[in-house]
Amino acid sequence: MNSHGVSKEILRIAADIGGTFTDGVAILAPAGRIWVGKTPTTPHDPGVAVSTVVLNLLKQVSESLGEHAPSLGEVVHGTTLITNTLIERKGSKTALVTTEGMADVLDIGREWRYDIYDLDIVLPQPLVDASCRLEVEERLAASGEVITPIRAEQIQEIATQLRSLGIESVAISLLHSYVNPEHEQHIERILQQALPGVAVSVSSSLASEINEFERTSTAVANAYVKPIVAEYLRALEDRIERIRADIPLRIMVSSGGFTSASAAAESPIFLLESGPAAGVLSALNTARQNRVDNVLAFDMGGTTAKACVSVGEPPVAHSFECSRVERFKRGSGLPILIPSIELIEIGAGGGSIAYRNKMGLLNIGPESAGSVPGPACYGQGGADPTVTDADLMLGYLNPSNFLGGEMTLSLELARTAMARLAGELGMKTVETAAGICNMVNENMASAARIHIAENGYDPRDFTMVATGGAGPLHAVDVARKLRIPRVLIPIAAGAGSCLGMLAAPARADKAWTRPSLLSDVHWDDVRARLQALKAESEIELAAAGADRVEWILGIEMRYAGQGANVSVGLPYGVLQQEEPEMLIQQEFERVYEKLYGHLVPNARSQVMTWRLTGKNETRGHHFEWGDARIKPQIKISESRDVYQPVSGTFQKSAVYDRYSLPAGTVLQGPLILEERESTIAVAVKSEVRVLDDLTISVTIQEFE
Repeated sequence: MNSHGVSKEILRIAADIGGTFTDGVAILAPAGRIWVGKTPTTPHDPGVAVSTVVLNLLKQVSESLGEHAPSLGEVVHGTTLITNTLIERKGSKTALVTTEGMADVLDIGREWRYDIYDLDIVLPQPLVDASCRLEVEERLAASGEVITPIRAEQIQEIATQLRSLGIESVAISLLHSYVNPEHEQHIERILQQALPGVAVSVSSSLASEINEFERTSTAVANAYVKPIVAEYLRALEDRIERIRADIPLRIMVSSGGFTSASAAAESPIFLLESGPAAGVLSALNTARQNRVDNVLAFDMGGTTAKACVSVGEPPVAHSFECSRVERFKRGSGLPILIPSIELIEIGAGGGSIAYRNKMGLLNIGPESAGSVPGPACYGQGGADPTVTDADLMLGYLNPSNFLGGEMTLSLELARTAMARLAGELGMKTVETAAGICNMVNENMASAARIHIAENGYDPRDFTMVATGGAGPLHAVDVARKLRIPRVLIPIAAGAGSCLGMLAAPARADKAWTRPSLLSDVHWDDVRARLQALKAESEIELAAAGADRVEWILGIEMRYAGQGANVSVGLPYGVLQQEEPEMLIQQEFERVYEKLYGHLVPNARSQVMTWRLTGKNETRGHHFEWGDARIKPQIKISESRDVYQPVSGTFQKSAVYDRYSLPAGTVLQGPLILEERESTIAVAVKSEVRVLDDLTISVTIQEFE
């Protein structure tokens, strides 16, 4: 170690592609010094923005540390590529190989209606056309016993059909393969030999769980995006290789960890919610630093806003819905069986377009202006008013200090776009802008309120932690509507997902369904199967650079005869006991009673699915600026008229450079705090305090 004490430190970079901007953060670990970069997303080739932000960060680090700057050791990446491909239906030409008689499972689904009052309900269209679903004469019993064996000649015939159809990717999903995967694996081997260059996805490898429709949907979705993601990751690795040789690329996954690029290319569906999941980790990291347990993580970017209710550890769900026909209606999308931090989409983003709907009323989103052309105020040809245009008109944004002055916003273009909409609505221009902000904040508050109540909590007992480019701008008003008394905004909140990636562990999740009464479990069989899953996970974790690994056992359980499961979490070591049944039963009853308030007397407990999670210790808890952002004295940059949502009037408010405020500073709102990546709007009476880690704490003193 040299006199500057940085020679043994490691430089890691995280890059997150959003709908409008691509964010990047470099960290000098373990000290926690960070540098932040931001560049417009490049939809035609997202890797361009990633390499741009990586180069920008390396330049910043070099300027700060000079000859003492360490070499780049790792890049962690999160992307919306999978989500966008599924929503836009721009994936590869995909086929499904399934058991005879099961080709229509994607159409049949669950036979329920997500809106029972809509007579013209529109269901999500399957990703595979009926003409590309091929059936195999094979059959397994529910026990996994072979009833009808596979004929290799038929699989060769299917390979010929797939070739003639011009198929680029194949999903294999057979009945009961979660119990016995041998038939799927046999078909996989034949197709890989017969169709080199065609991607193959196997349901039992992706989701070894009961529920035929959901498992098939997962395999098909993985196959649909697999060639595109594999090519994207190859190209991105090449770009990083040209920047610095032999730099490992890690990919964020939806469960709140990261994996190797090779594992991500093989199972890209696990990346579906990677960016938002990282935002939650960033929020929880801030909460832990400030000893806060009950957290509403609020992440608002350019396209969407999402929220997560967390008490302690982030909640992880094991099913997810994507590509919804109706954005906020459960059951209107494609079901995916992947572990994912439990988030809900609660509203629009900064680029969401406001318009007059068919009833003549104001509406916002889901269409977004994106990064190109962007909001009208960007001056890139966008003509429709957006949430960002409304924020600018209401005084929340500084037109000359957007992205630290790298981008100038046009107030005139925002007014022109808003005036057009105001004319359609018969409203004043400023009234329309205020209506947009109030509507988007009210919609987010309403959705979050329902989500908190569904989890059995009271929002008044929570602290909101805001991240994302637009999150700090809207967080205080959303919290006010929810009657959440306190909001925390960490440093570099506009790049919160990147901070979450840098704090994330390497992680691997495996599942195995084996329905059985708890009293009838064959423990030697369970130990053997989970040991095999542990061995698979160890290979993946080693490829992701994990060292000290913690193993967590999860069990999906219910009372026999019920249809809904509860998740029971235990240390993996429980299985090493000779008879772990009693401990598992006690934990099941504890969780069940907490959820439902009672137990079911004389009922027998049933195990459905065993889950195994391996992850290394979380890294990068502490963050501090690596450059000279901190100013020596408090400085009011300016004062400007800012719209006050409670009174409905404009009020002259002080505007501060956020990083001119040292730890311990206490101010009174209304006020505006500006930084390069985001703006904190405190438009109500509040106490604003700078904490020791430079997190901004806003205690709201004015509710409706």
